[in-house]
Amino acid sequence: MYELKTLLPKFDINLPKCMYEMKNLNTNTLAEDTHSGGHASVSNGFLKFFGMTITPTPTASAVSTCCPLDLDKLGLQIQQILKVSCDDAQSVVQRQEKVLLQLDELKKQLAGIRSTLGLCQKGLQHTSFVSSNNGGLREEPLHDIVINGHPNFIPYALLAMKNAWKELFTIDVKTFTHSTMNDIGKEAKAFEEALKSVPINPALPKVNVTLIWKNCEHTEMISSPTMYVPIYGEVNIIRYLGRVGPTEYRYEDSLLCNEIDAVLDICYQLLRCTTPKSKANMIRTLNNRLQKQQYFGGDKMSIADIGVHSSLRRMPSITDKDLTPSLLEWRKRAAKVTLI
Repeated sequence: MYELKTLLPKFDINLPKCMYEMKNLNTNTLAEDTHSGGHASVSNGFLKFFGMTITPTPTASAVSTCCPLDLDKLGLQIQQILKVSCDDAQSVVQRQEKVLLQLDELKKQLAGIRSTLGLCQKGLQHTSFVSSNNGGLREEPLHDIVINGHPNFIPYALLAMKNAWKELFTIDVKTFTHSTMNDIGKEAKAFEEALKSVPINPALPKVNVTLIWKNCEHTEMISSPTMYVPIYGEVNIIRYLGRVGPTEYRYEDSLLCNEIDAVLDICYQLLRCTTPKSKANMIRTLNNRLQKQQYFGGDKMSIADIGVHSSLRRMPSITDKDLTPSLLEWRKRAAKVTLI
C-alpha cells in the first residue's frame, strides 16, 4: 500500500489540574509489551492489579493459560477498591459542603456591608399577589428600580404618587448624589425632605426606588437588575409605575385608556416646549381634554392627573395666569391628593 504521511505530529498532552484526581485502575496496562496483543495487554494489566498474570506461549498455536483464581484474595481486593472509592467520594462531598458554608457566610457579610452603607438591597421584593384584572394570573414580585435624574428636572411624580398611594401602595425612595454633581440645589434638597416625610406602611405592597442625582440629559429609569434597560422620560416612568402600582390606578382595562395615554403624551410635549406660543397651545389642549370633568380620568383621580400636575410643577414659567379657570380648579383638587 501507499505510505501516508502523519497528519498530526507527536506531542505531549498536559492534563488539566482543575478537577479532583481519581486513581486509575488500569495504570499497569500502559506499560505492557505490545507484542503480546491488545487483549492480552489489557487483561494482564487488570489481573496484575489482583495479583494474577497471563502467561503467553512462544508459538501461535498454543493456548494462553491463567493461574487459578483465589476468590478470598479477589474479594479482599474488591473491598479495598470500593473503600478507596467511597473515601474519595466522601472527601468530595465534605469539600463541597465546606464551600457552601463559606459562600453562605460571604453572603451574610455582603448583606451586612449593604445595610451599613445604606444601599438598597438588590433582589426580589415579596409583593406578589393575585390580580383579577389580568385573568387571575399571579403577578411576579417587583424588582428594585433605579432612576437617574438632574436636579434641574426634578421628578415630582414620585412625590405625587407616594402621597396619593400612601394608603394603597408604598414607594420607598432613597436618594444619592453622583460624583458628577457638586451641588444639587435647594429645590432638590427640599424635594428629598418631602419624600422622607411621607410615612411608610410595611404591611402594604412596596417597590424600592433609588433616585440618583446625576448630570444626565434625560430622566431615566432602569427596571432590570441584570441588564441595563433604561426607560426615558418622566411620563414613561409614570406609565410603568401605574402598571405595577395599586389596581385603583391601573388604566389599561379602563374605558378611558386611550384618553389617559393621550393626556400623558401631551405632558411629554409640554415639558419640551421652548416658546411661549407652544406652551400656550399645550395648555389649551389640556383644557379641552379636561372639559367639565373633575379629573382627566373622569370622576376619579388617575395617573393622567399625576402626570399633568407634576409637569406643571416642573415648569415654573407657567403661572396661574397662564391657566384657564377649569385648570385652576382642577389644580386645587389635585394638590389636596398629591400634596405638591
